[in-house]
Amino acid sequence: MLILKLGGSVITRKGSLTPTLDTSNLKRIAREISNSSYHKLIVVHGAGSYGHPYAREYAIGSEIESKEELARKMLGFSKTQNSVKILNALVCQYLSEQGIPAVSIQPSSFIQTYKKRIVSADIGLISKYLDQGFVPVLYGDVVLDRDHKIKMAVLSGDQIVKYLAENLNPEKVILGSDVDGIYNKDPKRYPDASIIKVVTSYHDLESTEGTQTVDVTGGMGGKLSELLELTKIGIESEIINASHDNNIKRALNGEKGIGTLIRNEK
Repeated sequence: MLILKLGGSVITRKGSLTPTLDTSNLKRIAREISNSSYHKLIVVHGAGSYGHPYAREYAIGSEIESKEELARKMLGFSKTQNSVKILNALVCQYLSEQGIPAVSIQPSSFIQTYKKRIVSADIGLISKYLDQGFVPVLYGDVVLDRDHKIKMAVLSGDQIVKYLAENLNPEKVILGSDVDGIYNKDPKRYPDASIIKVVTSYHDLESTEGTQTVDVTGGMGGKLSELLELTKIGIESEIINASHDNNIKRALNGEKGIGTLIRNEK
């Protein structure tokens, strides 16, 4: 069983101020998944431009100090939830058009957090869908939080991936991003930046100029933290560039060395 994460920056125009789908990328990725070989597969996708603008506008996850602020955040929660649900429906549509039996599973319907970390999730239904041959499709969402100071939180697709992996023990996690992997330096600033092929700890990120030059910007640091936690229970991951033709297909078919491998020390 494999878990495939599709970054919001890959399937949407993440910098857009309005929800905008990257249709060509999504069509290609759906086709590559359809043409690959896997026994069981879970797909988790980010929210991109369908979720981030609303979550940011309404500051979902920050402390609530008045009834008026609570009412405003509840409206923002509703708008965010509806928007990411639309994106998920589109992802499932493109997958099903390629013959993939995708089934939508809404995280906010069965997951709760405390201080923005998952503390409650009934994933039995996901296992049943997998056993029946379906491809469950989950996504970054907004959820209820048990911390009375914030009451609601943004739940990233990366955290969902980690939770599912810890409880379902996949053979591998594949993280489809818009970069080739983790670099030893920020490639946008340093022309001589190179890919780090294997990461077993944060120590592997140390470069001659110090860890501050490592390209873990744009949320990559958070992704890496989640994936390094999985190495402690023997689950390896790979960060690949899902914007490049056939990378998804190659990864699902078991090919290694496409991007940056995150694994235990051997």
